[in-house]
Amino acid sequence: MIGLAAVFFLLAATPTVVAAPWWVTALLLATWTVALVQGCRWFVRRPRAVVVLPALLAVGWFAVVLGGARWLDWG
Repeated sequence: MIGLAAVFFLLAATPTVVAAPWWVTALLLATWTVALVQGCRWFVRRPRAVVVLPALLAVGWFAVVLGGARWLDWG
């Protein structure tokens, strides 16, 4: 759960890091919300799966930022 909190700040700072449109940040934060709800559901039954969620979100953020910078010309 601490990892999800850390990834939140990474996702929320996306417009500061790159010139991403507002809707990209909104979609990233919506994805984070879904991951948070799923992490809360899995917290007792599958604690190891909760550890994987922040890593998946961070890799997804990296892919979105690189893809946007390469193909959508985000500064």
